[in-house]
Amino acid sequence: MKINKIHSFNVSSESEFINIQNSLVKKVQLKNSFDKTNLKTIAGVDLAYWNMKDRQYGVCCIVIIDYNTKKVVEKVSSYGEIDIPYISGFLAFRELPLVIKAIEKLKLEPDIFMFDGNGYLHYNHMGIATHASFFINKPSIGVAKSYLKIGGVDFQMPTDNEGSYSDIIINKEVYGRALRTRKGVKPIFISCGNYIDLETSTEIVYNLINQESKLPISVRLADLETHKKRKELNIRGMIL
Repeated sequence: MKINKIHSFNVSSESEFINIQNSLVKKVQLKNSFDKTNLKTIAGVDLAYWNMKDRQYGVCCIVIIDYNTKKVVEKVSSYGEIDIPYISGFLAFRELPLVIKAIEKLKLEPDIFMFDGNGYLHYNHMGIATHASFFINKPSIGVAKSYLKIGGVDFQMPTDNEGSYSDIIINKEVYGRALRTRKGVKPIFISCGNYIDLETSTEIVYNLINQESKLPISVRLADLETHKKRKELNIRGMIL
C-alpha cells in the first residue's frame, strides 16, 4: 500500500512536534469521505513495546478483516528499535515509523483503519488515528481502552446497557465518545481519526463487537498479534 510522505521523523523537540501537529490539525475532516453502505474491509492496528539491553523496541501488527464475515483476510507486522523520545501528547511520533513500515507491506487496501489509541480525543486533536490518516489518506478511527483526561474534564459514565454512550465534551466541543459495548463491562473510548464522523465511527465499532471482548474484533486481533510477535522476537533475541 502506498504511503504519503507528509513529513520526516528526524525531529526530537517538543516545539517541532507542536509545529507539525498544528499544521495538520487544520486539515482534519470530521465527515465521511466514503459510502458506508459499501464497506468491505477494516484494518486493526496496534503496537507493543519491550526493553532489551537498555534499548526499547516495538512491534506493530495490522490485521485486516472482512467487515461482513468478520474473517481475517491479511496480517502484516513490522518491528524495530524506538529512537524517538517520549514526550507526553506526542506518542504518535514514536509509533508512526513502525505503523508506516507495516502498512507498506499490505497487499490489500483497507476501507477503514482502526487504531488501538486515540484520534481527535487528544490534547491537540492529533492522536495516532488522526496523525496516521494523513500518511495513508484513508478514513480512520481511534479506539482506546482507557480515558485520556484533557483539561481536567472527566467523561460521563454511560448507563449500564449494551450500546449506551455519552459524548465527551471539552470546551463546548465534542472530542469523542464513551461507548458501553457490553453490559457490566467498562466502556471504551471512540474518537474520529479523519475523513469520518463520530456517528459512523460508533456504528462501525459497535458492529465489530462480539462476546469475546469489549473491543472491536479488528483491534482485539491486532492486540493479540502484537503479544504473539513480541514473544517471538524476544525468544529470537531481537535479531534485526
